[in-house]
Amino acid sequence: MPEDHDARLGADRTLLLVDDDEAFVKRLAKAMEKRGFQPDTAQSVAEGRTKVMAHPPAFAVVDLRLEDGNGLEVIEALRERRPDCRIVVLTGYGAIATAVAAVKIGAIDYLSKPADADDVTHALLESGESLPKPPENPMSADRVRWEHIQRVYEMCDRNVSETARRLSMHRRTLQRILAKRSPR
Repeated sequence: MPEDHDARLGADRTLLLVDDDEAFVKRLAKAMEKRGFQPDTAQSVAEGRTKVMAHPPAFAVVDLRLEDGNGLEVIEALRERRPDCRIVVLTGYGAIATAVAAVKIGAIDYLSKPADADDVTHALLESGESLPKPPENPMSADRVRWEHIQRVYEMCDRNVSETARRLSMHRRTLQRILAKRSPR
């Protein structure tokens, strides 16, 4: 690991990873350990809050959409127990409103999935003095559209008719889009 990362980590290298994708969180924990962190994982809001109350970490990576609720609850608990915790929000749904909410309550950065360990490390250790680099592989317009449709579909409790109405789209057109794989 480069010395500048080592210096910026400091003495407390505790890291809490909260994500309900078990395979992803295990891979990320392993990768972050190789980068000098001491990772602990949680797969739900309840488990994340319990771990925060027991041992508030110096760093955290929190997924917003968890099976038992919203990751913002974990971020709020972190802010109460450890105001200096550096928190990065990680989610598969790149919603601007959610990003703003996460930053308002204390997250330092917001990354869309799939983010690799290098992206996460950079976000956790970034001093914030310079503008972020543009993404190497930004989402295509088709992918952004697909993500938006998926988000509205989830907000409508997976009701195709209601989603089509809210998107001003024909129901059959929406069904065809939902049946296809996500664009790159």
